[in-house]
Amino acid sequence: MADRVSLSRVAARQGGVVTAAQALSLGFSRDQVRHLARSGRWIRVARGCFVPVPEVDVASLRRARIRAAVESLGTGAVAVLDTAAELHRIGGLRATSVVHVSVPPDRPRPQRPTDPDLVVHQLTLGPDDVGTAAGVAVTTPTRTVADVILRADRYPAVCVVDSALNRKLLDESDLSLVAALIARRRGAVAARRCLDESDGRAQSPLETRVRLRCVDGRVPPDALQLAVRDDDGYLLGIGDLAWRGARVIAEADGQVPHGSPRAIYEDRTRQNRLANAGWTVLRFTWPDTLRPDYIPHTVACALRRPR
Repeated sequence: MADRVSLSRVAARQGGVVTAAQALSLGFSRDQVRHLARSGRWIRVARGCFVPVPEVDVASLRRARIRAAVESLGTGAVAVLDTAAELHRIGGLRATSVVHVSVPPDRPRPQRPTDPDLVVHQLTLGPDDVGTAAGVAVTTPTRTVADVILRADRYPAVCVVDSALNRKLLDESDLSLVAALIARRRGAVAARRCLDESDGRAQSPLETRVRLRCVDGRVPPDALQLAVRDDDGYLLGIGDLAWRGARVIAEADGQVPHGSPRAIYEDRTRQNRLANAGWTVLRFTWPDTLRPDYIPHTVACALRRPR
């Protein structure tokens, strides 16, 4: 008889994942395992690995899938690159279904992984390069940032560094460690420039992208997260990016933090207060950052406006 209680305990110890072999040892038949998987009551995350819950949120399912992929490659396997950044909740990279895992260089690398979304690397990692996140063996934030910025384009690379700094996964002193890790590796020159452009005050990748567009368009902000107060010291609002002399603020309006009715109401109230105090408030979204000239042109026009 299938022991569902024991199976739940096994899953709890393994981040929600159980293997088919474990289910069989607990009394499930092969037909039961197939039926549970086909009916959607068990969600397959890798070959022979399942999340046996009727309802699971997307984030939990993704973590279970990553864990199953890492464990399927045996001792010494570690989540790396974009997957490591995802587990550390470092923002700035495009979400994909791909899972990046590294196995020790002295072990034969699988030539044809059974999972088409599994990419197997052989990175040379020291003991100080590996930790855990969400119960999964993963490269540390410092090593993860170093590996990612060597491969990413400038905008996502700077976003990654900003995000790690803002989330306190790195501090300014850690940037020298990142620089040491990228030294003499392919892409090191461009990656070092990304470190120089980083600013942990950016609270989202969107803010980083807006700032970089302004820098590239020769209208760099002179302040980030500027607290604007009235003559009595009352806080009118905090500007994501600001040009203090011209009294111009740029807000990066991400869909999640600014999309709810309450957020929209609060944004309008704050903008009205700032406008009455003589500030021009510009608002930019993610699609705006995909147009190289739009943001700097809009800012330049606001800076030239007579006051």
